[in-house]
Amino acid sequence: MKVIIKVLVVAAALWAATQWVDGISVDTTDTTRQVGTLLVVALIFGVINAVLKPIIKTIGCAFYILTLGLFALVVNAALLLLTSWIAERLTVPFHVDGFVAAFWGAIIVGIISWLLTLILGDD
Repeated sequence: MKVIIKVLVVAAALWAATQWVDGISVDTTDTTRQVGTLLVVALIFGVINAVLKPIIKTIGCAFYILTLGLFALVVNAALLLLTSWIAERLTVPFHVDGFVAAFWGAIIVGIISWLLTLILGDD
């Protein structure tokens, strides 16, 4: 149940990013397909975060310390770009146009996910 809620939270955060950031898009007009696409992208993003983020944190520990954690924004942007690349390879209609869009999208996804987790609870 916890995993389903987390996927729904990330999907909602990704939807907000598609609305607020130019360069992040779901290339379908059908609402049902948009929801399905966002859920698939949230799953991809979750798997990428679960697998790669701990490795990157371990390897890039010095950068996290030197930048007081701001390096995490760069890592999250790169992971969002990787998510877009994988989604395109799987023919999922989700696209991020470059690092700047990914950077702002990662900030929005992070903030919205944090707020929704506060509201819904993590348990």
